Amino acid sequence: MKRFRLTASATSALPRSLLFAICAIYVLAGLFGRDPWKNEDAAGFGVMWTMAQGHWHDWLLPNIAGKSVFDSGPLIFWFGALVIRLMHRWMSAPDAARIVTGLCFYATCAFVWYSTYLLGRRAEVQPFKYAFGGEPEPRDYGRTLADGALLILLACFGLAERGHETTAEVGQLTFVAMTLYGLVRSLDKPWQGAIWFGFALGGLTLTGSLALSLAVLLASAILLLVCRPLPRLALLLAGAPIGIALSATWPLATMKWAPGGQFWIGEWLDVGFDTFGGPNSDALFYTVKNLALFAWPAWPLALWSLHSWRGLHRAPHIAAPLAVLAPLALLVLLQAHQSNRFFILLLPSLAILSAFGLPTLKRGAINAFDWFAVLSFTILGSFVWLVWLAGLTGFPSQIARNLHRLVPGFQATFSWVTLVCAFAVTAAWIVLVVWRISRNPKVLWRSVVLSGGGTTLMWVLLMTLWLPLVNYGRTYRDVAAQIVAHLPSNYNCIRTARVGDAQLASFAYFGHMRFGEDNCNILLRQDTQDYDQPGALAPYEWHLLWEGRRAADRDERFRLYELQERPHH
Repeated sequence: MKRFRLTASATSALPRSLLFAICAIYVLAGLFGRDPWKNEDAAGFGVMWTMAQGHWHDWLLPNIAGKSVFDSGPLIFWFGALVIRLMHRWMSAPDAARIVTGLCFYATCAFVWYSTYLLGRRAEVQPFKYAFGGEPEPRDYGRTLADGALLILLACFGLAERGHETTAEVGQLTFVAMTLYGLVRSLDKPWQGAIWFGFALGGLTLTGSLALSLAVLLASAILLLVCRPLPRLALLLAGAPIGIALSATWPLATMKWAPGGQFWIGEWLDVGFDTFGGPNSDALFYTVKNLALFAWPAWPLALWSLHSWRGLHRAPHIAAPLAVLAPLALLVLLQAHQSNRFFILLLPSLAILSAFGLPTLKRGAINAFDWFAVLSFTILGSFVWLVWLAGLTGFPSQIARNLHRLVPGFQATFSWVTLVCAFAVTAAWIVLVVWRISRNPKVLWRSVVLSGGGTTLMWVLLMTLWLPLVNYGRTYRDVAAQIVAHLPSNYNCIRTARVGDAQLASFAYFGHMRFGEDNCNILLRQDTQDYDQPGALAPYEWHLLWEGRRAADRDERFRLYELQERPHH
């Protein structure tokens, strides 16, 4: 690859205060002041809540009100449960749990920024050196690329919702970013980087599954063979052993001390590998259809970067993120079920790869990204304002009727705080667009600043103007209240049938219900269609106490039964 030409003026870094402000606003919007949402958000919170309220074995065997959860490790749930216990006097349990989510998000941003910064200072990525100077300093060039990588990460459409949930995947995202940082840090500080790498591998196992960490470990081993600058000795003698030792801590402790621990770890291992057991046609079609939008605009920029740096694919700035991206992308394609929960793990590598494509991006492509961002986010932002106005005033009438049909029973309320926040972020978007179009700056991050700013605009508008609406449509608080109102005061426990993890977690938290398997005289059943009455248990029969659903969900229906003695005739 020929050295590209770049002047020092193109590497003006974003003001630190502005970068911190964008990250803070993006992360804090939608983090507090809402209920756990269907599906994974509520399920993850349920594990944390059960740990915080339960006994020591609940910390070793993640479960939701007694129902085992085998699809992820306990580490992120430990942190959430600990914060719930520490903060219970000052905030609600869901808000306390999401403090961990926010910290993980900030840590991910920091790892992505510093990984790109360290790679951007390396000699092989520096632009052409002019005879009389004028090219950027390596430090400035690295900072500018790092700013670009962070903006690309924030611009990814799928990060907004998934990055604000109380799920194990948010922790896995952080450890994927830490893996990248450990590999990159080892280039100039071998042993320090190896330690980071080892902790990241262990964290991937303890927040996810052995399949995740093994995939990354095998890809990293291949990376050591093809990327010569990496310190093989340090990574093999320090990084790998630390990762293996940390990965073994929880499984060994569980098998030794927890009741049924050996069976539980066996199930966790099986589920971890079965999750990536190969897709059916529906799962593969779902992934192909949704991943492109989820990872926009990172994936086209990453492809451009690979094209621009052809011939240098073994250099660390391409090989390291590619080595982490490849196994995770393969696992995403091998998912056995339709889900986008693992898509988020691809974003750190894509963001770093994309940043190195910014210096060679053509003017036409820059303009295309800019105008796409301006048009799409301005139209979407206007629509959010229109729906909010229709909910409050009934105008426009057609939107108000559609809103009432989609979310029956929702009553919009006015809030000055919400209005001021929404106005402020909308005004900031207008200022950003005017500045970008009128000034036409030459800095490297100019092509992604509107995408990052637009995604932040949309997320903040949704989490201010639409937060009551979204919260009403995705919480089970009202359903839990209805169930509690129809429960007999002297019930033993509730046995469930086909009740999902999110629903079970919400009912346990909002209704403080007692769930169990044996000797329960109450049955709670979740149906997607009309099923027959539960089978009688002579001389008893199930008597229907209540049936209902969330107002915004026409597919779910819950039925509550009590086991009563059959009347004598």
